[in-house]
Amino acid sequence: MSFSEFTKEDYDLIEKEYGLLRESASRRCRDEGELAVVRKAFEFANSAHANVRRRSGEPYMLHPIAVARIVVEDIGLGYKSISAALLHDVVEDTDYSVEDIREAFGPKIASLVEGLTKIKVVLDNEGRNNPGELYSQSVQAENFKRILLTLNDDVRVVLIKLADRLHNCRTIEFMPEHKRDKILSETMFIFIPLAHRLGLYAIKSEMENIWLRYKEPDAYRDICSLLEGKREDKEREIDEFIAPVEKALTAAGFRFEIRKRVKSPYSIWNKMQKKQISFDQVYDLYAIRIIFDPDTSSNENERDQCYHIFSIISGLYRYMPERLRDWVKHPKSNGYEALHCTLLSPKGTWIEVQIRTRRMDDIAEKGIAAHWAYKRSGYISENDSEMEKWLSQVKDILVNPDVGALELLDIIHNDLTGAEIIVFTPKGDQKSIMKGATALDFGYLIHTEIGNKAIAAKVNMKLVPLSYVLSTGDQIEIITAEDQHPKRDWLQFLQTRRARSIVTDYFKNEREQTVAFGRKTLEEQLSSLGYKLDDSRLHSLIQAYNARNADDLCYRIGIGHIKLGNLQDVLKRTTEGTSRRLFSFLFGRDRTKQPGDAPVEVQDLDDRRFVIASCCRPIPGDPVIGFVSQDGKSVTVHKKSCPVAGEIAAKHGDRVVVPAWEIPAEEKSFLVRISLKGIDRVGLLNEISRYISLVMGVNMRKLSLGAEEGIFEGYIDIYVNSRDVLDKMMKKLSLIDGIQSVVRSEI
Repeated sequence: MSFSEFTKEDYDLIEKEYGLLRESASRRCRDEGELAVVRKAFEFANSAHANVRRRSGEPYMLHPIAVARIVVEDIGLGYKSISAALLHDVVEDTDYSVEDIREAFGPKIASLVEGLTKIKVVLDNEGRNNPGELYSQSVQAENFKRILLTLNDDVRVVLIKLADRLHNCRTIEFMPEHKRDKILSETMFIFIPLAHRLGLYAIKSEMENIWLRYKEPDAYRDICSLLEGKREDKEREIDEFIAPVEKALTAAGFRFEIRKRVKSPYSIWNKMQKKQISFDQVYDLYAIRIIFDPDTSSNENERDQCYHIFSIISGLYRYMPERLRDWVKHPKSNGYEALHCTLLSPKGTWIEVQIRTRRMDDIAEKGIAAHWAYKRSGYISENDSEMEKWLSQVKDILVNPDVGALELLDIIHNDLTGAEIIVFTPKGDQKSIMKGATALDFGYLIHTEIGNKAIAAKVNMKLVPLSYVLSTGDQIEIITAEDQHPKRDWLQFLQTRRARSIVTDYFKNEREQTVAFGRKTLEEQLSSLGYKLDDSRLHSLIQAYNARNADDLCYRIGIGHIKLGNLQDVLKRTTEGTSRRLFSFLFGRDRTKQPGDAPVEVQDLDDRRFVIASCCRPIPGDPVIGFVSQDGKSVTVHKKSCPVAGEIAAKHGDRVVVPAWEIPAEEKSFLVRISLKGIDRVGLLNEISRYISLVMGVNMRKLSLGAEEGIFEGYIDIYVNSRDVLDKMMKKLSLIDGIQSVVRSEI
């Protein structure tokens, strides 16, 4: 922030933006009295922030106005939340106190402002007083715990904070690069999953696209360009697809509207990464949404009317059975209800169709706020308890004194991002459980004693072990024995937080045995990978897993808090990272030198080792992010879009630094993998290897291509000296007859 006298143009701009907010607020406020409170909050904040400017140079007051507009327009909250959004920076950034807000606006608005102030303080000040503390624990994780604790008080605090984060993302171009990386990593790790869980899909999607624009700028520009290039033709095709649908639904007596939408750049990029496919192979780029007003006089309920519409449109076009998603009968845990199907247009394009009632659409767009609004108006749905159930579970985790901040952050992240499946009891009762859960997890879901005394299970009438991984539609019966009790090795396969917590508590008083069991488990895992547990390796693993000491590491392994499924990757990062003098070390300090802007400074930069992260293997030309090690002696460099890097930045934001490639003459090649797929033909392999080796002059380390029934696929590991060379080679390879896709993939 900076200070300079406002001009008439500044005041006019503030009034204009407030006018837009007032227009939105007037549609949400129930009377003039509520609208008057909003006006009073605006005037109070406007006076408090007078002559204060943001980094962009615009009046600071435009930020709280923008946050308030998101609160009312995108989330649908009422006048108290709108007012709190306008006031959310006043206590932290000016001389006013929470007591001043309470006196002027009453206890509820003051409480919301106080919650938002606490969040702002911990996020802005982490590590500022004692940077060394960052290396012994995650200050950032502690701060997120405080943020999530506000769920105990009032969920609206988190909703307003999401609006604040969205607007900060919209204006993130004015941030120095290292702070931008930190904010975007936090956003991806916590705020985006939180928006998803609370049903705020529009906010989630916009934040994802901003993340992609800065983390993978080339991919973002390419995808946007490809979408724009096809827009006109596809608009015409979709209009032709919609016309018969409109005619048929009108004839059937439905009152409805149809909206067109294009898959977001981030969701396209994410699908390309996960499925290792090219843009042309993403077939569900386009969608339409049918939103209808249910006929209350009909014998059909909302759900049946959704199915009726599906039967009409699937009579017009062929649909893909495996892509049918029924979230009307089985709503998502965040309250989302809709029927999704994918239909084939007359021109051969697959188009997703989403069928929703007006109520379902409101909840899909505004999430929990719309859910509460319908509940207050008397509408009760089968899924009414799901959101409250999740919030109750989160509160239970937050108040557990045995859950550390880092562990909490992982639990919440996994809970927010985890998918769910539907399974059934022996009597046919439906239960939701996380994807990947085992039969024993299901036992603990039903009752603690059923889990504790479980010895086996029957899934679909077939006897299976307790570690059996469940699938959607399974019917499960747990077999118990009176003399059975929890076993430590259950922690190696249990997946749900509830089950793991119960078993962990059972063994909590047997620490010495647990440490011994954890050490034995670690030694066995290392031995299976060809390593011994010596002091050097133990020290590296203590750092890698953020443990306090060897006993703490082994204890956490013993109770299952640390799983060793990623041990090989951890060992690679700690013992096989390639140290190279490839980078200069940039702090990216903003010229205005705002407090807390600069990352942790470490002396003797020329003596620092730079380690290329083995999880993502960045090459010159990739957008990269660096992290100072716990001992301060090295900087590990990742691709900005690397999930591992995102998690580290979300937990340890003040370790973020900005490396820049400086390639010495002796460092000329970097190992990357490209995956190929296409139609097999005679001489294809020879043509591929000839182009790579002879035309491009690139060395191949490994080639693994196979063909079956006329289709070939596989990968090639090659050495290149820059991303430009890699991109050029991939583009040329994609033009070879028979090759359908060429993508960069992880080794």
